Amino acid sequence: MGYKIAMLPGDGIGMEVLQQALKVIEEIATLYRHDFSTLQARIGGVAIDEIGMALPPETLKLAKRCDAVLLGAVGAPKYDDPSLKERPENGLLALRKGLKLFANLRPLKVYPELACETIFKPGNIRAVDFIFVRELTGGLYFGKPKKRWVSNNGRQAVDTLIYTESEIERIVRVAFELARARRRKLTSVDKANVLESSRLWRQIVIEVAKDYPDITLEHMLVDTCAMRLMLTPSDFDVLVTENMFGDILTDETAVLAGSMGMLPSASLAGIPKAGQRVFGLYEPIHGSAPTIAGKNIANPIAAILSVAMMLRYSFAMQKEALEVEKAVRRVLKSGYRTADISSRAKGIKTVTTDEMGDLICDAIKGIRYAKD
Repeated sequence: MGYKIAMLPGDGIGMEVLQQALKVIEEIATLYRHDFSTLQARIGGVAIDEIGMALPPETLKLAKRCDAVLLGAVGAPKYDDPSLKERPENGLLALRKGLKLFANLRPLKVYPELACETIFKPGNIRAVDFIFVRELTGGLYFGKPKKRWVSNNGRQAVDTLIYTESEIERIVRVAFELARARRRKLTSVDKANVLESSRLWRQIVIEVAKDYPDITLEHMLVDTCAMRLMLTPSDFDVLVTENMFGDILTDETAVLAGSMGMLPSASLAGIPKAGQRVFGLYEPIHGSAPTIAGKNIANPIAAILSVAMMLRYSFAMQKEALEVEKAVRRVLKSGYRTADISSRAKGIKTVTTDEMGDLICDAIKGIRYAKD
């Protein structure tokens, strides 16, 4: 059976990290005799430069014809002007909406080998292993009206935070299902002491929880959660939240891992269940990093771990996903680091983007015969 993957490199370091991800895909295909084919298309700033649109219609059509999408990054400094109507990020938002990707999964696992490379006490973060489930197509980013205007009181702007019962219920069920496959603990994050949308959110979470009596549920205000994630991050297992809160909290927690270059993500169009395939878009959470583009120093691990998530959720290849994750761990154990996670500690070897990709592929070749 063949699987089609849409490859959308985007801007900046997007192409560089996806080239390493592609190496890993090819290695898995060889070892397990899978048939993966990749089809490339434009998105983001490069698409605006060439045709004036951040998401060309043909890119969306291509993505819909594939079994999964692998994205690099979008963004460029020349589009930072807030007065511009067409921005690279518009392409990503439109792609999520067009593919009906409502559930964003962002796992964060602190590798013991990197625990000493952050600003945190190693003992406080070694056991950190949680996953965020962020609602992706509703809330403040998509609500209407959304506009700016000039009145007698000067310039004004409005964004609308709106959620429907069905939008909340489906994302909450994704979180409960993930919690059931992990440590059976779910934290629902809201601002129910202030926002009506959050009060609705909390009410629906309580109702859905009746279908999951085996899951321990706690409710937490977003400001409390932001603090707790820094003070006691190992307390969390699965966290579920609306769009904007999730956007902010997931970027905050990236510091726990030492670098955004370590963090993958998946955006899914359905509820993931063991042994079942679900369409998804997979991408590292880092940006396009234009200042280091073309220098062969970007960290490809987040893109490679995104491949592992793709194998697990869109292709139901659990064993293959574990192979990739174990390979990353083995390379880190051996002391290899890209510049963003490197140090002067004894035995640490700084490598390029290409070299890191090759090292992980080498680890995959041997990992099937090793005891981990």
